[in-house]
Amino acid sequence: MEVRNCRGCGRLFNYLQGQQMCPACMADLEDKFQSVKEFLRENPKAPLNVIAEKNDVSVKQIKQWVREERLTFTEESQITLECEACGGKVLTGRFCDKCRTSLQNEFSSAYKRPTATLTPKKNTNGKDKMRFLDN
Repeated sequence: MEVRNCRGCGRLFNYLQGQQMCPACMADLEDKFQSVKEFLRENPKAPLNVIAEKNDVSVKQIKQWVREERLTFTEESQITLECEACGGKVLTGRFCDKCRTSLQNEFSSAYKRPTATLTPKKNTNGKDKMRFLDN
């Protein structure tokens, strides 16, 4: 078990995995996520800075939730992020639909490589026969 300082409050806590935050700060962050989610349901066209101000959350944190696919912007929203591959519009995640499909096809073709079947060669000249040594 590893002991680390919380990035939110600075207290020591037992770090297991994931974000380097204590359980209290993680719970607080989850509450903020729920409030942002509700705010977006009620105000789908709100700008990013207004969402951040009304919910006491940083713009960076909201973008992280969108990249993690925890939040999704609607089609009528003016907020979009850029695709990490082509720079197109993204409503949720890291890649646009076109790039995501392309990456999935590349990964699936790399994963499903055809396996070569080995067929034993028959040698008719007799040199590959088992031999015994006489004592």
